[in-house]
Amino acid sequence: QVQVVESGGGLVQPGGSLRLSCAVSTSISSIYSMGWYRQAPGSQRELVATRRSGNIINYAGSVKGRFTISRDNAENVVFLQMNGLKPEDTAVYYCYAEPRPLEKYWGQGTQVTVSS
Repeated sequence: QVQVVESGGGLVQPGGSLRLSCAVSTSISSIYSMGWYRQAPGSQRELVATRRSGNIINYAGSVKGRFTISRDNAENVVFLQMNGLKPEDTAVYYCYAEPRPLEKYWGQGTQVTVSS
């Protein structure tokens, strides 16, 4: 069983920045895939940013150019740097780790609220 724990959410004004962290209980240096999804009230969970083996990175169109996914292999942590936040970015953000294809583990989520 892989443990996934997110942190770093909070309340931020429009145009502000937040950095989310995701600590994983297994080595991520050779992990198949990991990344971030989000779910706003009344909406389905949607992809935000993912990073797959071979350094294949994918961003949702709505966050491209504003959000950046990165990782620290030594600490087994994945980050989501969010800049230029908008009210529509308000959601619960979930991290996942997928050591092998179709074996996905999710964190409990962290709330991000963008409001003035």
